[in-house]
Amino acid sequence: MSYESILYEQSDHVLRITLNRPDKLNALTETMLQELQHAFAAAAADRGMRAVLLTGSGKGFCPGQDLANAQEIGQPGKPGYGEHIRRNYNPLILAMTKLPKPIVAAINGVAAGSGMSLAMACDLRIASEKASFVQAFVNIGLVPDSGSTWFLPRLIGQQRAAEMMLTGRKLSASEALEWGLVNQVVSPELLLDEATKIAERYASAPTFAIGRLKRNIDYAASHSLEETLALEAASQAECGASADHQEGMRAFMEKRTPVYQGE
Repeated sequence: MSYESILYEQSDHVLRITLNRPDKLNALTETMLQELQHAFAAAAADRGMRAVLLTGSGKGFCPGQDLANAQEIGQPGKPGYGEHIRRNYNPLILAMTKLPKPIVAAINGVAAGSGMSLAMACDLRIASEKASFVQAFVNIGLVPDSGSTWFLPRLIGQQRAAEMMLTGRKLSASEALEWGLVNQVVSPELLLDEATKIAERYASAPTFAIGRLKRNIDYAASHSLEETLALEAASQAECGASADHQEGMRAFMEKRTPVYQGE
């Protein structure tokens, strides 16, 4: 499939998806959201792609929904905000969180609203010193969507999340690091190289186990300890039968670096 609003680039076992509307700071449109859904579905189906790197072109990561497009959605006779979110945003966020492969975000500029949700749906977040984070829905009489009210309290705590969402304040990259929203902050010129190195490292990791790990963390957030213990045991049985585990054990005994195939 050819894409209009994103770049889809494969290098070895890493898939780089780039939001590509730099003149609009990569604001989201229905076309871009549908293309992202397709891209993550392709990543899930391609056994050769073992890690995903998500970034934005130009000066911004993603400021959220393109407001010109939002005005059209809100017109009488149109599907409306709720249907737009259910059709375009929710499936994308679920596809990202359920992808059995690690996703690394390289946040090169502002990440606001649903654009911030895209970053939070990734497994690791590497931010440029020029990056910033905003949840400003309240400023236009709306509520955060695309999983923001689920992700943000879990990442930075309920009190700080409420402050961000109630005030619409902007969080700098250094504050985001201090609060635990991002894993690392680097200079703008090093961002893509550093994020690529991390993605490559995860692409050579035991992908089968990483997929189970992502699933288990998500499951544990809404289930009891007893239920989580049961899933951990079942997952360990699955991983114990995997080729990656066998390779890991052989490499340990032979005192060499394992070569995982993701199976």
